[in-house]
Amino acid sequence: MSKNDAKMKLAEAVLEMVGGEKNVAMASHCYTRLRLTINNSSIVDEEKIKAIPGVLGVVVRGNECQIVIGNEVSSVYHSLMTLGEFKESTDQVQKTEEGKKVSFFVKLLDFIAGTFSPIIPVLIAGGLTGAVLTILTNFFGVKSDSGTYIVFSAVNQAAFYFLPVFIGYSAARKLNVNAYLGAFLGTILLFSTINGAESLSFLGISIHQTTYNTTVFPVLLAVAFMSIVYKFFDKRIPAVIKTVFLPLLTMIITIPVTLIVLGPIGDIIGTYFSNGVYGLYNMSPPLAVLVIGAATPFLVFFGMNNALYPVLFAIFAAKNFDPLIVAGMLSANIAVGAACLSVGLKASTPSLRSVGISTGVTGLLGITEPGVYGILFPMKRPLVAAVIGGGVGGLLCGFLKVAGYAIVSPSLASIVTFIPADGTMTNFYGALVVVAVSFIVSFGAAWVLGTKENTVKKEGLNELAV
Repeated sequence: MSKNDAKMKLAEAVLEMVGGEKNVAMASHCYTRLRLTINNSSIVDEEKIKAIPGVLGVVVRGNECQIVIGNEVSSVYHSLMTLGEFKESTDQVQKTEEGKKVSFFVKLLDFIAGTFSPIIPVLIAGGLTGAVLTILTNFFGVKSDSGTYIVFSAVNQAAFYFLPVFIGYSAARKLNVNAYLGAFLGTILLFSTINGAESLSFLGISIHQTTYNTTVFPVLLAVAFMSIVYKFFDKRIPAVIKTVFLPLLTMIITIPVTLIVLGPIGDIIGTYFSNGVYGLYNMSPPLAVLVIGAATPFLVFFGMNNALYPVLFAIFAAKNFDPLIVAGMLSANIAVGAACLSVGLKASTPSLRSVGISTGVTGLLGITEPGVYGILFPMKRPLVAAVIGGGVGGLLCGFLKVAGYAIVSPSLASIVTFIPADGTMTNFYGALVVVAVSFIVSFGAAWVLGTKENTVKKEGLNELAV
C-alpha cells in the first residue's frame, strides 16, 4: 500500500467513526491534529477512532473532535477533504455527550486555542526571522540600513503588526461566521486613522486611544461580538437582499461598538493580564516557571497549550521578552522529547522503538503532540519522567532568569531566539544549560522508571504518521 493510499484509508476510517460526512460541519488541522466540528458528538466512537492505525489519540470537547495524527496530518486532512463537502455551521451549540451545555470557561479556552492554532506557522516564521536578524547584525556585520536587514525586518515585523488581521480571520472561522469579515475587522483596527489615534470620536462619543497592533484582546472581543451581530441578521434578512445587507449591517454595528467599548476593554484586560502574570512571576520566578515546565504536557494533551497565547502576547507587549511561558515550555518540550527518546532507545520491539525515536526527535524540535499522545499518556511512566524533567528545567530557568525573545515554539530548532537583540550571550548560555539539564533529567528518569510496553496499543504504533 502506498503512502497516499494509507492516508486515504485513514481519512475514510476517521470519517466513518465520527458519523460520516453529514455529521461533520467543518474540518481543519494544526501541526499534528485533525480538528473536526461535529454536529452530533454523541455518535462519535472515540474508542474505535483510537484503534485506527495511525491515530495517536482523540480529544472530544463539546462539538469539536481533535484527532492526533502526527507530522503528516496535513496530507490526511487533504485526503479527508476529497471525501465530502464540509460546510460551516452557523447555529451549532456546543454540548457534552450527556446533552448539557459546555461551561463558558471551557468554550472560552476552546475559542482561544482554536483561534491561535492555525496562526502558529505565521508566528514561528516571524519570530525565527527576528532571531536571524539578531545573528546577522551581531555576528555577520549586517547593517540596519541595508536592504538585507530591511527585507528580513519586514518579515519579522509584519507577522506581529498585522496579527489582528490573522486573529480576526481565524476567530471568525472558529465561530462559524464569514472569516473575511473577521480579517476586514482586523484591517480596520490597524488603519492609520484608527490605530493609536488621538482625540477620535464617533457621533460625539469620545474614543479611547488604543494601539491595536500590540494587543490581541480587542480583536478577540470584537470578533465574538461580530459573530452575534452576524448570526442575528443572518436569520432575519431575506435571502434576496442578504448578500448586500448582511455584511453591511454587521460591520457598521460592530466597528463603532468595538472602538467605543470593546477595544478599550480589551486593552485594559491586556494591561492587567500582563501586569498580573508578571507580578506572579516576580513573586517567585523559579516556582512560576517550574509550574509551566511541569504542566505543559497536560496542557498539550487537553489541547489548551495554545490558549496561553493571549498571556504570552500581553507579556511581550509590556516587556519585549518572556521569562515565563516561552522559558517554561523550552524545558517542557525538551523533557518530552528526551523521555520519548529514552523509551525508543530502550524499547524491545521495532514498532515502539520507531515511535519513541521519531516522537523524541520531533519533541526536541518543538512538536510534542505525537510524543504526548503516542508515548507519555499511554505508557504513564514516561509522562512522570517528562514532568520531572520539565519541572527541574523550569526551576533552573527561573533561577537563571532565562527569557525568550521571540514568540515561537521553544526547542533546539529555535534556541537562537534566546539571544537578545543586543547580541549578549548570557541568556543564550543559560538557555543551553536549561536544555541540557531538562534533557538529562527527563531521559534519565524515563530510563530508570522503565515502561510497560504492553500498555501501549499496538494499533496506535503501526505508523506514527501515515
